[in-house]
Amino acid sequence: MITLLIIADDFTGALDTGVQFAAAGTVVRVVTDTGYDYRKADEGVRVLVMDAETRHLDSREAYEVVWNITKRAMGCGIPFIYKKTDSALRGNIGSELTALLDASGQDILPFIPAFPQMGRITREGIHYINDVPVKDSVFGKDPFEPVTCSFIPDIIHQQSSIRVEVIKEEDGDNNKVLVEDTQVFDDGPLSRIAVYDARSQEGLTAVALDLYHKGRLSVMAGCAGFASVLPGLLGLEGRESYAPEFIPRFLAACGSVNPITKKQLDHAEGHGFVRIRLTPRQKLDRGYWKTDEGQTVLRKWMLQCQMERRSILDSNDYDGTDETMEYAREKGIGLDEVRTRIADSMGYILKNMVERGLNSTLLITGGDTLLGFMNQINVCEMEPVCEMAPGTVLSRFKIKDNMYQVISKSGGFGTEDLLVQLADTILDKKERVLC
Repeated sequence: MITLLIIADDFTGALDTGVQFAAAGTVVRVVTDTGYDYRKADEGVRVLVMDAETRHLDSREAYEVVWNITKRAMGCGIPFIYKKTDSALRGNIGSELTALLDASGQDILPFIPAFPQMGRITREGIHYINDVPVKDSVFGKDPFEPVTCSFIPDIIHQQSSIRVEVIKEEDGDNNKVLVEDTQVFDDGPLSRIAVYDARSQEGLTAVALDLYHKGRLSVMAGCAGFASVLPGLLGLEGRESYAPEFIPRFLAACGSVNPITKKQLDHAEGHGFVRIRLTPRQKLDRGYWKTDEGQTVLRKWMLQCQMERRSILDSNDYDGTDETMEYAREKGIGLDEVRTRIADSMGYILKNMVERGLNSTLLITGGDTLLGFMNQINVCEMEPVCEMAPGTVLSRFKIKDNMYQVISKSGGFGTEDLLVQLADTILDKKERVLC
């Protein structure tokens, strides 16, 4: 019986949130079919994560998708629903939270977007990335969904007229105290979103306990940060850990344009990784990979990745250039189509390599790229296993009767040396990974 449904807005976020429950010993499944029949989940699955792929939709479409998923879940008697949002507040925050509140029939939706482990905190309703207000961070310059506000009620009100209140976190007698900011709302308990401050893991725990004692955990929203403190409160704990085995080669496939990921790639290249860069034509021309030239390139790259212990497959342009968008403008390809075509191309390349017997541990960064790969191999279900690092998830999936592993992370997650550290752990066995 499914105890918790998580509705995610992208694939990597679905995994990094679901893995918080897998780490506690709960059987978790991540699916990409928004029409998934909850009653057909494998026996023993307690947490179902649905990648609704709403981040890039227009606000009305996103509202309808989340509303319909929530209604079906309520009708099936799923007791807990969690709306997973982007930890940097990109996408359709206002419309999706409003849809969840409307469909659930609740009078209040707790929203806790902080993820302190990844440098995301909320203070007096303002969201910060590594102590920088989110609109002034790299996420304010996101080419697809730039965050233009830092005060969370303002972000919500870009897409919704729903009432929003801020629950402040203050220090008092060395304890975290939740102080409700009610000055705006003095005319009765109307439906509203309650944004909770949190500046630490302890702060998240304090919020969770407060909501638990008030009976307000049935419908909630946040990212992987708040999800990490919920397993015990929701009774979602279980099996013992085990140690996965890794193929002694490492291939990082990158479809993210986030500057954080770009720094990780540059650092890895400077520490011995062989870096393969796609040309604009290879990224954007439909049918290129079916040509003789495309097939020759694939064979060459496959051989290269099999010979090298540490490789990068990168869809980014060289620093200081904008070749991909210049090519797109020449061909009349719009921004959204650029994103889709790059994801499709990366997915096809990885599928081809897997089919040719790729003997590497595979890491994919960027939710669009991961989904592009899953679509190409025709797999719509995945099991998160454990975190290799905060926000970096090891998952497994099945193609026919064979089990495969993939590591994934959001483009905005991780330290500069993350790829080098992962490669050292996997290839040189410097430390034992337990899941």
